[in-house]
Amino acid sequence: MNLNFKIKTLVLICLIFLGVFNQYYSQASDNDGFKTGADQPEKYLGLLKNKKVAVVTNQTGLVIRAKYTDVKQNNSTGGAKGIKIDTLSIVDFLVENNINVKSIFAPEHGFRGDADAGEKVKNGVDVKTGIPIVSLYGPNKKPKPEQLKGIDVIVFDIQDVGVRFYTYISTLTYLMEAAAENNVEVMVLDRPNPHDGYIDGPVLKKKWESFVGMHEVPVVYGLTIGEYGKMVNGEKWLKNGVQAKYTLIPMLKYHKKKRYAILDKPSPNLPNDKSINLYPSLCFFEGTQVSVGRGTNLPFQIYGSPWTKDLPYQFTPKPNFGAKDPFLNGKLCYGENLSDYSHDLRKINLEWLIKAYKNYKNPQQDFFLKNLFFDTLAGSDELRKQIISGKSEKEIKSSWKADIEKFSKIRSKYIVYED
Repeated sequence: MNLNFKIKTLVLICLIFLGVFNQYYSQASDNDGFKTGADQPEKYLGLLKNKKVAVVTNQTGLVIRAKYTDVKQNNSTGGAKGIKIDTLSIVDFLVENNINVKSIFAPEHGFRGDADAGEKVKNGVDVKTGIPIVSLYGPNKKPKPEQLKGIDVIVFDIQDVGVRFYTYISTLTYLMEAAAENNVEVMVLDRPNPHDGYIDGPVLKKKWESFVGMHEVPVVYGLTIGEYGKMVNGEKWLKNGVQAKYTLIPMLKYHKKKRYAILDKPSPNLPNDKSINLYPSLCFFEGTQVSVGRGTNLPFQIYGSPWTKDLPYQFTPKPNFGAKDPFLNGKLCYGENLSDYSHDLRKINLEWLIKAYKNYKNPQQDFFLKNLFFDTLAGSDELRKQIISGKSEKEIKSSWKADIEKFSKIRSKYIVYED
């Protein structure tokens, strides 16, 4: 074995150890030349000049002001370099550039992204800028005409995760609908989708439309939030078939099958790339008697319940940031720890859901919640019935094929970026 081969082998092993070749991770290292919509102010500041602007954003709406190398001294190596990023919220950036921001609309989890899932977010005032904050979660999911009075343009800048039941696409839909009805322009500053480049999951049936699924699309639909908005507008999915004046500020050098760094966690219980990758597969548990780890330091990376004792991993949910009263609070749960799961997750994995159902042993309670929230998440009652009847993952996924192919034809009309 020659020296060059040994060196190449060692480098390969190191790269694998670091996760470079592991498609599991959604947060990759910096991609040369890539820029989000927000990071190209030359494309939108001029369009906003002399306009009255509202902004829909949260803690993920960030503009990169500078990247610089941070040199840290290391006794053994003499120095190691790392990239530091200086960011500013899109609201602060617009104000700094003399854009007339009249109001901020906050989605689920709030403007600062610290509210529990489903928690009512209150209106208020941003302490830093003094700009009024209007909640778009709770009873006021769609902006009222008086909340849009005098507004010329609504800027939308939120990091999405590309999954149907993640509610930011629903917020965008209601926003576009209100904008169309009140003659207000919508401008979307596009961001990466960590589940881009593939389609998977059951397609929602119209009967099961809700805020966690407003359109007949699969669980994973393979579009950025900017492309998704184009689809909603183009297919006339807004109420009464209205269409918004829609401006997309696209990303630069973005590829749908590559993975890009996310600067801040999209919500309290998706704290990292691992939880984001597992989210499409594990969120179905939210409609069952099984916890997905809310109230632990591994949300959406573990699952379990007091009634699945044949599974090896143990954890006890307790109140914490982002989960003030977690499901199964204080109860010892048995399940699996998937935080080191290293297989390709560019697909939905039903293995864990089926395994938990088969291991569930509580004669007092059905595996599925009585409110059938599981059906709402799945988009119909078919998946629940398939699991109960003992269908295999292969059989279940085969039943999705025709609907996915039909959606794929719609999706293809709105793709902006190359694979």
